[in-house]
Amino acid sequence: MTQKPTVVHVTHEAVGKIGGIGAVLDGLFTSKAYLDATARNILVSPLFSTEGDVSSRLGPGGEVLYSSIDGYVKTSYVSSFRRIESKYNVGIVYGRRTFLDPLTQIKSSPEIILIDITRMEQGPLNEFKASLFFEYGIKSNAFENYWEFEQYMRLAMPAIAALKAIGAAEKDSNTVIVSHEFMGMPTALAAKLDPFDFKTVFYAHEVAPMRRIVEGHQGHDTMFYNVLRKAHQQDLFVNDVFGDQTSYFKYALVDAARFCDNILAVGDCVVDELKFLAPEFELADIDLTYNGIPAYEITLAEKKQSRDKLKDYCQNLLGWRPDFVFSHVTRLVLSKGLWRDLRVLEHMDKEFLAQGKTGVLLVLSTETHRRRDRDIYDMEAAYNWPVAHREGMPDLSGGEAAYYAGVQEFNARSRSIKAIFINQFGFSRQCCGHRMPYDMEFMDIRRGSDAEFGQSIYEPFGIAQLEPLCFGGLCIVTSICGCAGFVKAVTGGKDVPNVIFADYTELNGDSGLEIEHMLKIDREYRNKIERKISQKIALEICARLPHNDDESYRLLRSGFEIAKHMGWEAVAENYVLKSIHKAVKKTHSKVVQA
Repeated sequence: MTQKPTVVHVTHEAVGKIGGIGAVLDGLFTSKAYLDATARNILVSPLFSTEGDVSSRLGPGGEVLYSSIDGYVKTSYVSSFRRIESKYNVGIVYGRRTFLDPLTQIKSSPEIILIDITRMEQGPLNEFKASLFFEYGIKSNAFENYWEFEQYMRLAMPAIAALKAIGAAEKDSNTVIVSHEFMGMPTALAAKLDPFDFKTVFYAHEVAPMRRIVEGHQGHDTMFYNVLRKAHQQDLFVNDVFGDQTSYFKYALVDAARFCDNILAVGDCVVDELKFLAPEFELADIDLTYNGIPAYEITLAEKKQSRDKLKDYCQNLLGWRPDFVFSHVTRLVLSKGLWRDLRVLEHMDKEFLAQGKTGVLLVLSTETHRRRDRDIYDMEAAYNWPVAHREGMPDLSGGEAAYYAGVQEFNARSRSIKAIFINQFGFSRQCCGHRMPYDMEFMDIRRGSDAEFGQSIYEPFGIAQLEPLCFGGLCIVTSICGCAGFVKAVTGGKDVPNVIFADYTELNGDSGLEIEHMLKIDREYRNKIERKISQKIALEICARLPHNDDESYRLLRSGFEIAKHMGWEAVAENYVLKSIHKAVKKTHSKVVQA
């Protein structure tokens, strides 16, 4: 490709990182390979709030150049923006946001377009929805009561107009619209309907209808992935096996991804799930495109320093210093399978007791916002937070209380290993209390952890699970995680000491069951599988944990050797850019406007 493309990323994480998509953007926008291969990068999103002032519109590192919300103008695009605002009755915020990799110091400042669509004109919107029905079969009227659907429908037409206003769709240029998940699909489809020859890519960070099935069924991944494999052998698809999914608004948008020029799938299971969605995906251009993970090189002394901080913290909380510190840094949602960690630890507790060893699991997770510092200090002084908790804000939310009940039960029974639930964003003394070492920082839990748990029931990739890899920590992931496939791809499928794969889809010889019997896999059946696999994983962890500096150093070196081939530079060059280039080369029968 002789001309560098303009790449437009449509996502709800344009202003700040919320989850995996934000991590992907961080990785790409600080990748030299990616930045060198693209002419211009633009982020597009709805404007989710009009609260605050102009300085807060684009988040940390953001510079606003235009905001009709605030009457702020610092760009020559003002007249074009105002025509769009008048036509669609929307507001526009435009500017830049800086991304910086603190290790490499590579930074970039992609443009951002945010559109306030809360009072959008209905006429153009209805015309657009009609076009989507006639061209792609999307029945928008069935989903208009879902704001999560409606706001991205409203975004599409003014977003395309704004891209043209800033010169991102000029004659003889290549512009690629990247839909991150279902949120960007209306804009991608609007691009396909436009006379300009936009290229479109669907970035599948998950397959939303499949997530819903896995999370909603008591058999979870144990049931689902066995059914999927069997259905593939019989040329059956999700609507054949699990009933009609078309009433789910995310299904309608993800299903339309087959009309895009290319699809990027972040894991092997995501590829299989897309092909299970509908027969047309068998013919779609799907590229396996793993996510990148951090690859920072540290010394053994630096690892020990972080590990000592974690042990000091545990001693301050519990009154004794553990031999090993484990971690699970994650969102508190069903898909993360947090109960599986405790099941593994139950078996490890017996092994540790026999060996005279001790351990602590630090679970850093919350389902709500960051607590105020003063609330943390008050809870710490009043009842020993985070060792002890109380239901109700500012402490436990409903979901956190349910998880903490399991932690309490485990701690009541265990003798050598204890779990501490830290329901707070951040990992520093300021946000976690006076008993945390004064110089503790978030990277200490990554550098110092002996093992990171990540036994999800649904995990398209799982960047967080592998973040301690380059620091010599053991990483425990399920076989259905996309990151498991990446590790196997990098290592040629060989076993490596740093990563332990937990296969909760193993059916104890029942893999020959028919689909109708697999669909009956319930919680009791899954519990039997989990008990067996958790014991196996516990023994693996105990066997691999380092017991001296030499063993720690070997894990540190082998982890970094794997991780350095899994960074964002490698991902951008070997996966993402190849797919974008492929999309650019697609030819369409369109009349290009001058």
